[in-house]
Amino acid sequence: MTATRSRWPVIAAFALVSAATQVLWLNFAGVTTVAAGHYAVSETAIGWLAQVFPLLYIVLSIPAGLILDRWFRAGLGTGAVLTALGAIIRLGGDGYGWLLAGQLVVAVAQPLVLNAITGISGRYLPEQDRPTGIAVGTASTFAGMVIAFVLSAILPRGDQLQLLLILSAAFAVVAAVILLVALRNEGEHRGSIVRGALRTTWNDRFIRKLCLLVVFPFGVFVALTTFSQALLEPSGVSGGVASTILLLNVVAGVIGCAVIPILVVRHRVEVRLLTTALVLTAVGCLVLAVIPGTVSGFVALAAIGFLLLPSLPIVLELVERRTGEAEGTAAGLIWLAGNAGGLLVAILTGLLVHHPFTAFITLAAVALIAVPGAWSLRPAVAAMRPPVPVDT
Repeated sequence: MTATRSRWPVIAAFALVSAATQVLWLNFAGVTTVAAGHYAVSETAIGWLAQVFPLLYIVLSIPAGLILDRWFRAGLGTGAVLTALGAIIRLGGDGYGWLLAGQLVVAVAQPLVLNAITGISGRYLPEQDRPTGIAVGTASTFAGMVIAFVLSAILPRGDQLQLLLILSAAFAVVAAVILLVALRNEGEHRGSIVRGALRTTWNDRFIRKLCLLVVFPFGVFVALTTFSQALLEPSGVSGGVASTILLLNVVAGVIGCAVIPILVVRHRVEVRLLTTALVLTAVGCLVLAVIPGTVSGFVALAAIGFLLLPSLPIVLELVERRTGEAEGTAAGLIWLAGNAGGLLVAILTGLLVHHPFTAFITLAAVALIAVPGAWSLRPAVAAMRPPVPVDT
């Protein structure tokens, strides 16, 4: 019976570290101006404390995936330790240099953690529980974003920044210790080393199509998260209200990630959900273009978060099902493509930030471009499904 045992405590420990990486990434998202004044630097400099994460992810995603495929527990444990270490480094002094040094360490750790979402489910859960494990792991990343937004909301002043850093570091250290303890025991379901994992994975046309596909939803989400406040401001939406809208967007995404992927895999409607999410995201962006405002912002962005963010665990579950032991490398390719898409679409949206109508229309178009690609996945996804048992 042990061959089918689920090790949910390991998944929970991983979720804590995954959330911690996001907390540290977005610590200053809600207090950018205050932090710039406190540390006597520009707001752009504070922005770089977050921007180093996607930049380093693009560089390190594939190496991290290869490490996880070959030395999974050591690689993930290193990611957890570096996350905690980076958080501690930020406490070294009350200066910008310490912050940047700590952020760089955490940014190096992040691919080792996030690329392991599929791998930890594959090693510590039997096949029937893996979609749930991937959904939990993915939802934890968005939950970390929520924690970061809440912390900055309750500790908004310059004299509270040190407490903000201390609380974040405590969370990261505790999470790392819990995960290291949980990883003492090896997973029961996988363990073989894949030779030539990158070449094998990239030669899979299905994986290449998924990599291209995720560029678009990732890009739209990152652009909306980055520029919604600026794009809605001309319509009378204040910064405080915009922050609340974005918080609701991510909370809705957490709820969606915890519920939708499990139901989708159970009913075998993965492609239908991906297509629907892209179409309704485009509709939401069109609504914001035509009737921007507080009410439309709350409704559209909550709906987009609830439907679009669960696309990530669904894609990662398809990757895990397709690649098996090489899922670390495959997940690395997915995260690399997503982060690249986020940077590209965010840059494009930034160029249009003073033209909200055009910016929202552009984001709607970006979402719609991906619809044919998502729909074309149907034959490959259907071929990966196990046969339906027949009652006799």
